[in-house]
This record gives sequence, C-alpha cells and structure tokens, in this order.
Amino acid sequence: MADSSRHNLFFVPETTYGVTPAVDPSFADVRHTGTTLAITKESFQSEELHADRQIRDFRHGVRAVAGDVSFELSSSSFDDLLEGTFMGSWAGNVLKAGVTRRSFSLLRQFTDLTASDKPFHLFKGVELNTFSLSVPASGIVTGSFASIGQNMEINSDMTAYGTPTYGTPDTTAPFDSFTGTITEGGIAIGIVTEISLSLENGLAPRNVIGSDETIRPTIGRSNLTGNMTAYFENSVLLEKFLNETESSLTFTLADAAGNSLQFDIPKIVYNGGQPDVSGQGAITLSLPFQALYDSIDESQIVITRS
Repeated sequence: MADSSRHNLFFVPETTYGVTPAVDPSFADVRHTGTTLAITKESFQSEELHADRQIRDFRHGVRAVAGDVSFELSSSSFDDLLEGTFMGSWAGNVLKAGVTRRSFSLLRQFTDLTASDKPFHLFKGVELNTFSLSVPASGIVTGSFASIGQNMEINSDMTAYGTPTYGTPDTTAPFDSFTGTITEGGIAIGIVTEISLSLENGLAPRNVIGSDETIRPTIGRSNLTGNMTAYFENSVLLEKFLNETESSLTFTLADAAGNSLQFDIPKIVYNGGQPDVSGQGAITLSLPFQALYDSIDESQIVITRS
C-alpha cells in the first residue's frame, strides 16, 4: 500500500516538448503538500440501437495530463517553476511575466512500492497553466501550480533514461504571513487580513485526427487577478473602487534567515468593494482586483528574490 508520507515529486526541463531527456536526466525535487497530477482519457460509446437495448461498443479517446501541485512557499525552492508559469526569465534576481514557453517532465515516485508494483509515474509535456498564492492573516503562505500535459508512462525503474539523478529538497523555511511588509498605492498599510493572487495562462489542449495524444496546447493572455481583504476603517480603499482609481500593491515575504520574495503589482484596478456584515465582530472590506500591464516595468507583476 502506498502512503502519502512516502511520496516524492521531481521535475526536469524538456528540450523538446513531450520528450523526457533520454540520457541521465537530472531531476530536481518539488517541495509539495499534495498533488492531483494524473492522466485522464476522453471516452465515447456507440449510439447504435438494438432490440435488446444493450450497448455494443465503448472506447477510450484522447489522453490528457492535468492536475495541481500544492505547496508552502519558501525561498529558492520554486524559482524554475515560477519561470515556467510566468513564462519569463530571471534577470539576476528579478522575474517578470513574458512569452517564453517551457515544458517539463514530472516524475511521481511512490517509494514504498516495489519495482514489480511500478512505483515511477512519468508525466511528459507538462506546462504550468496557473499559479495561485494565498497569504493569510496568520499562518504559512501557501499556493499551487495547475498543469496541462500530454502523456504519462508507468515504470518499474528509470533505467530506460540511463542513470537519472534525483535532487534533494531545499531546507529554507516556508514563509509566514507576519514576517514582511505591505504597501498599497505606495503607502504602508497595516489593516490587510488576506491577499490572494491567481495567474492564468489560458492553456488549452489541442486534439488531432490520427493520434490519441494532444499536441502542444494553445496559449492565451497572461491574466493576473487577486483579492485583498482589509479591515473597514475608512472609505479610502472603497473610493478607489467607486472612482475606478488605479493603484498598486507590493508585499514582501521574509524568513528568519533573511531570505525574501517581493511581489510588486504596479498597476491594479479594484472591481469590487464589499463591507459585508455577518454577526458580531470587525467588518472587513473585500477588494477583488485586476492587474494591468505597466509600461515602466513592462510587466503586470515583478517578483524580486533576495
């Protein structure tokens, strides 16, 4: 029986879409709290009618890989996957959204299964479609990557790829929500109770006649949205929504060792502002927002690592 406490997850960049490096690939560890990465198949059945009312034919259709990888955000652990999702490239310690597509092979290893149980599940042609991040008022910063892929294979071992190597996880501590700073509109703000971000790339599978595998997905726009929740102390933030006033949001996450990630969203427009009341207690204002391209930063988001 496989236990989640014995589960490993690795990735390696692909040079050619859907092709795992054939000779001694170097797999990097993916720190994760869970995953739903799996293969699915379309299915169809015959619509022929028979006097006995029975179905005569049922078949599998096109294969597709999809699923999420959830994580606790920490310094340096997800640099390559952030590049893959934002489709940019780290320039020194700065990452912006871009147009460079990257695909990966992801490997799930069930270490408590024997070779005869085929413990290696290799997913090919995996691209990262969405990135989400949640910063609570108190607790660890969490997030997830959602993926779209082409195919998978199940193996007893990985000798078909030579002698792969497997990296070990970073040991940096996960970021918490109370070690860092936050500014809204360039001004420090101390009443925010939650921030969430979601980046979507609009990847969509493409089916073709003559193959049960999809070809490389189509791609849409880089769409960054989010939500900020704050205590309702005055009407400053609400008026920004009412007046359609552009603003900005910057927050920095830090760990005890001095590592940090800064998320700078230079141009946002709030598209809501609800001071809902439910029972007793403090009233909070929920402010969903849309991030826009900023001509100075040439991106709708800038991530800076230290």
